[in-house]
Amino acid sequence: MSKRSTRDLEKTQPWRAIGGATGDSKDDQCCICMSEFTNKQQLKCKHAFCKDCLQKAVQHSGPICPICKDVFGLVKGNQPDGTMKWKKHKYIDLPGFPGCGHIEITYNIPTGLQKKNHPNPGQYFAGTTRTAYLPGNKEGNEVLHLLEKAFEHKLIFAVGASRLSGWENRVTWNDIHHKTSMTGGPECYGYPDETYLSRVKEELKAKGIE
Repeated sequence: MSKRSTRDLEKTQPWRAIGGATGDSKDDQCCICMSEFTNKQQLKCKHAFCKDCLQKAVQHSGPICPICKDVFGLVKGNQPDGTMKWKKHKYIDLPGFPGCGHIEITYNIPTGLQKKNHPNPGQYFAGTTRTAYLPGNKEGNEVLHLLEKAFEHKLIFAVGASRLSGWENRVTWNDIHHKTSMTGGPECYGYPDETYLSRVKEELKAKGIE
């Protein structure tokens, strides 16, 4: 390309003159510290950060891109030790899911002492026993498998304040919604609810479970 044609191109497309995809000098800056990159780390979503800035962000929020919230690693929760058991009932259907029976899940988290990754280390927390229900169809079994994986990664429950009572140091749900009633619809945390299974899969995906 001739010098003249290059100058003409720069006039019509000035971003080419400085060699950037957008001509924005911020392309060379970490959006966390707003300085030039130090040990630049680029995620699979193409967003980039200084290595130290990214490590601090991961410590605070987990392996989630600070810009687009894409999960790039294994999210670990602070769920206390407990058990997750399930059993299938072939002949009792949930409203909206005929002919497939249902799956009954029982979670048990015993009362215990909080650890260093909990809000009040050394203090007791109140445990809980919760029962939840899934349809026994293909998608319901898929969600069951994802919930088992989330439980293994300590993501189903957390230690904190109860949203209903306001009491502190309680085992609470950790933003992965469950159906704790077989009937009554969404208002009663039950069925029928046509979009529940797709919604809970999105909630699990947001925590890196898919």
